[in-house]
Amino acid sequence: MSKDITRQVANALSVVLALTVNILASTLPLNGQNTGEISDRFLVYFVPAGYVFAIWGIIYIGWIAFTIYQFQPAQKENPRLQNLGYFFALSGLFNAAWLVCWHYNWFGLSVLVMLTLLALLIASYLKLSVGLTPVNAAEKWSVDIPFSVYLGWVSVATVANISDWLYFVNWNGFGIAPQTWAVIMIAIASVLGVLMTVTRRDSGYVFVLVWSFAGIAVKQAGVPLVANAAWGATLFALGLAFY
Repeated sequence: MSKDITRQVANALSVVLALTVNILASTLPLNGQNTGEISDRFLVYFVPAGYVFAIWGIIYIGWIAFTIYQFQPAQKENPRLQNLGYFFALSGLFNAAWLVCWHYNWFGLSVLVMLTLLALLIASYLKLSVGLTPVNAAEKWSVDIPFSVYLGWVSVATVANISDWLYFVNWNGFGIAPQTWAVIMIAIASVLGVLMTVTRRDSGYVFVLVWSFAGIAVKQAGVPLVANAAWGATLFALGLAFY
């Protein structure tokens, strides 16, 4: 078996594993707990409304599209996909591992796993040179956009995961109010949107921020400081996306 076929199979198996664990996490559910129910235990403000998590459906479709695309004969020796190596395959393993950690209440470990997943996706994004390498429509929709959306969502999820863990360990936030911290996190995420716009012109990544910020605004409607900041960030990110 050639190294290209090995890589393609590894990617496919990783997707199967990640999808299976994601499905089981909701249908069993794992450890008798629903993913969203666990999240609701944490009274943090950098958390979007429940409907926002439907973005996982788009991410799953992106995984499948990428897997099918990379198996096409013409893509077997695609230099971009060769350069990607096994980073995507590893990300699937850590995606599944995070769900196990989360459902079994290993919240500190879940942060480490999430940070590793984020690092793998950043590496994948850089290896693929998303936004820098001209591609045709098929490759854009099967490779670039799926990785942009996935990275965008995991960027947001990492901040939320860390916020949950800090709440779990009763961190006092250096005396700064939790609502203020949420606004700070929204501002930092907005800066990431600017960087992705300027350096990569990546509307896929920025649209994820739009979706997430709007979800935070809806979820935190009873907290004017956070809701207003989130709506402002939504409009700002929307402007970046169209730019």
